[in-house]
Amino acid sequence: MADGSVPSFSYFNITYPAPYVAHVEINRPKKLNAFIEPMWLALPQIFTQLSTSPSVRAIILTGAGDRAFTAGLDIHAASTSGPLVQLMPQPQPPSSSPSNQHQEPSQFSQPTGTPYTTQRPPPPPPDPPLDPARISRQLLTHITTFQSCLTSLESCPKPIISLLHGHTHGLGIDLALCTDVRIATPSSTFSVAEVSVGLAADVGTLSRLSKLVGSGSWVKDVCLTARPFGAEEARREGLVSQVVEASQGEDGRETQKEKEAGMQVCLQWAQKIAEKSPVAVQGTKELLNWSRDRGVADGLRYTAVWNSAALQTEDTLRAMRAQLKKRTPTFEKL
Repeated sequence: MADGSVPSFSYFNITYPAPYVAHVEINRPKKLNAFIEPMWLALPQIFTQLSTSPSVRAIILTGAGDRAFTAGLDIHAASTSGPLVQLMPQPQPPSSSPSNQHQEPSQFSQPTGTPYTTQRPPPPPPDPPLDPARISRQLLTHITTFQSCLTSLESCPKPIISLLHGHTHGLGIDLALCTDVRIATPSSTFSVAEVSVGLAADVGTLSRLSKLVGSGSWVKDVCLTARPFGAEEARREGLVSQVVEASQGEDGRETQKEKEAGMQVCLQWAQKIAEKSPVAVQGTKELLNWSRDRGVADGLRYTAVWNSAALQTEDTLRAMRAQLKKRTPTFEKL
């Protein structure tokens, strides 16, 4: 296995389109890249390995195909398997009438000709249903595990840019909010869809969205109604930083599809990040994320302590000298 690469995964393609850049592609296009349990359980493995690889400095996250970044949770799979089906009481079939429950004994002849009677043994009693406290404990474990899988993206020290094309709904919003920079294509559609399937979003959106966009009213609007919204609205509210149009030639004909144009922008961004000092870039992401959830004084103190160690790198002087000489510096692996 080459330096910086990770093992293959059933529902993800991982490639390296440029030096120090990894591309993670959600790969279930026939189902609009909708997530099933093995997919979210794979996220920590993927991003932990990329986060510790010295050959990776920036990561691009996209969905396979042209139709969706991800349509969110696979509703069919969730409604036929998993904790909601296994733990919650299920409708019981109607009981048989008493006359149908009676079983006639069977008679067999012994070798001597003396008849005897046998009855089928009764079935074992069913397991008693779990009480609410035990159901709650198992659901709590499931939800917190699910949350930690997505948080592995936010915790990854390498910056992640996501290309939100086509459908991005429900879990897709949760996933996108764990990335550092989000861009969209003009035809993208979004929704915080969970209330439409009978639950409050529980793996990140309700905790992160209001911290990342400017309007609390807009956050409650889209979360309470589950209404769809488009790329321009997402850009206006700050959910995405850019909407990338398809490229056109002088004759007005499309020369590059929306997704291809968006991927090119993501790659350019990732390459720009990869040229910077990894000490500086990863320190900046850590300090921004830490300060987001705390007061200014706490953020300043943490930054001072962090840089008291980080400033001892040779990258700082190397970057300053290169700037004075108007040349591009290079930096050692971290």
